[in-house]
Amino acid sequence: MCPRDCPDTCFIDATIVDGKVVRTVGSKESPITKGFLCPRGAADAKRMYSQDRVMYPHVRDGDRFRRVPWSEALEQVAAKLRNVIETYGRRSVLYYGYAGNQGCLSMLYPQRLWRAIGATVTDGALCCNSGHVGIGLHYGLSYGLGFEDIVNFKTIVFWGNNAKVSSPHLWSFALKAKREKGATLISIDPRMSETSEDSDFWISPYPGSDVALFYGIVSHLIEHGKTAQQFLEKRAVGYDKLVEEAEKWTPSRVEKVTHLEWQRIEDLCELLLEKPPTAFMIGLGLNKSSHGAEACRAVSLIPALLGQERGFHFSDSRGRFANWAYLDGSATVHDSRIVKQVAVGPSLCAGEFKFVFVNGSNPALTLPNQNAVAAGLSREDVFVIVHDTHWTETTNLADVVLPAATYMEKLDLCPSDHHVYVRLSHQTVEPLGESRQEVWVMQQLAQRLGRLEPELCEEPLHALRKATEGAFENGSFNELIRGSVMRLRQRPTSEYQTASKKIELYSSKAIEIGANPLPTQLPLDDEKDWFTLLNSAMPKWTHSQFRDVYGHIPQIVWINFSDAERLRVKHGDDLALLNESGTVTVEAFLTEKVIEGVLWCPRPLTGKNGVPLNVLSSSDPQMLGATSRFNSTKVRVRKA
Repeated sequence: MCPRDCPDTCFIDATIVDGKVVRTVGSKESPITKGFLCPRGAADAKRMYSQDRVMYPHVRDGDRFRRVPWSEALEQVAAKLRNVIETYGRRSVLYYGYAGNQGCLSMLYPQRLWRAIGATVTDGALCCNSGHVGIGLHYGLSYGLGFEDIVNFKTIVFWGNNAKVSSPHLWSFALKAKREKGATLISIDPRMSETSEDSDFWISPYPGSDVALFYGIVSHLIEHGKTAQQFLEKRAVGYDKLVEEAEKWTPSRVEKVTHLEWQRIEDLCELLLEKPPTAFMIGLGLNKSSHGAEACRAVSLIPALLGQERGFHFSDSRGRFANWAYLDGSATVHDSRIVKQVAVGPSLCAGEFKFVFVNGSNPALTLPNQNAVAAGLSREDVFVIVHDTHWTETTNLADVVLPAATYMEKLDLCPSDHHVYVRLSHQTVEPLGESRQEVWVMQQLAQRLGRLEPELCEEPLHALRKATEGAFENGSFNELIRGSVMRLRQRPTSEYQTASKKIELYSSKAIEIGANPLPTQLPLDDEKDWFTLLNSAMPKWTHSQFRDVYGHIPQIVWINFSDAERLRVKHGDDLALLNESGTVTVEAFLTEKVIEGVLWCPRPLTGKNGVPLNVLSSSDPQMLGATSRFNSTKVRVRKA
């Protein structure tokens, strides 16, 4: 199973010739994958044997790296770790792991060591936590519809969700609904994405104005008597409060904030009502802005007003029954300090950490506030270890680089956060060079530190068995081991984990934590000569992965024709995108696919001047959920 940071989590069949993976195809054993892969999965064999693979342990020797035996590398790491703890304290140790490989034994199990020694870990909120928190204010937990459910819907809305690129198998289910049920596909996105191009209706609100658009929709539904009153009386609370707020959002006010004509919003509302039922596919990109939590919670309430139980999909990770806290050690160890992942850069730069262990991530390219990240990882008093499959911007800043096995070279369990199907991911070939999996490295370090606690020595499959007790709906861990395709249990869509046990349109949890109980349109910064810079994925790259196969991420920026004319920019000109944090040089691509005042770049490119795009982004976490603000980045544009 593909373990990357992607909703589809494909089943993959690998062809092996003479001990080498020569081909990867989508497995027909999966009801989701259905035999086809995206360009990344199809290129996995090439990436395994890339010239950029880390094959052996290396330690820094001046400006270069020197190959060393595993024993020497591990001894150096363990000795430095002991010294840092004794000198500066365990909180000065940072374990930075993330979703480059989301396998349970690759991402979760290794955290046990770092929690056991009381190291600092991050909250893991970079990607999607604000959406979870926002939706959770009204529903308790943020799970909703499954991939396969949407074939039963006649209107499917992709809100801030470029599913055709980011989740092609979800998109295939939408196309099936259109083909077999005549479903209408709607895209709500400030840029004309690939999904927008192939949808039946595209509407482009100004970035960050989604709550205003929500209240415009609510106003229309109320005015025309289209809210599901019987459902709301039975299954929801707080409707009167929502109506009171919606009445404040006149058409002119909604137009002013969203930059949309009211007629376009009315057209959207009529489409939402024309072919019930309606499903809302909330994109993870929607929650990566200053308005992310508010936008996601707002969109999640529209299906309730239409009379549907959780008629949305964001991510289903909160609706499962697996005990991942047992696997990563957080269920039994509560002594670790937790810091906000988005704000790691300034903490590194300030010298807060003296020892940093990086696993499954390339923070020197993907974290916001790259100036602070690079400066922090480059400090003379910071010792950096990176365990990775390939050489990256982060390995280049390390003191020790350890070779990791790819997912094809180890056994793991890789459940999806978005669909229910899982099978054991088998090792297909022997690891290249001296690559080692994460559990082995963790246990080797534990031995050298004299940490022999049972939880650090537990056999990995035994740990997986315990963590997944009661997690499958069609059998046990034994069936999984025997090769069966398992279905993860999902909580009922009719169950709400709120104080009232109902959908809380007016959230009691929000009042408890000091937030607004209703979705709130936060102020928009639309100063003259400043642009909102959006970024999102492209088909051939998963974050910074696959550059060794497909080349560098295109160094381009989309700019509207009107903006280009005003700035006297021509197609192909080199442009400097700049703010107080830095300057990134990219090539102008003139288009009508972004609205005026909005730019778009592929994620996470490095500019023509060698500067990462994320130099421009803020390391200030959102108030709710602490997710990033990538899609609220403000820049000026100058000719380079």
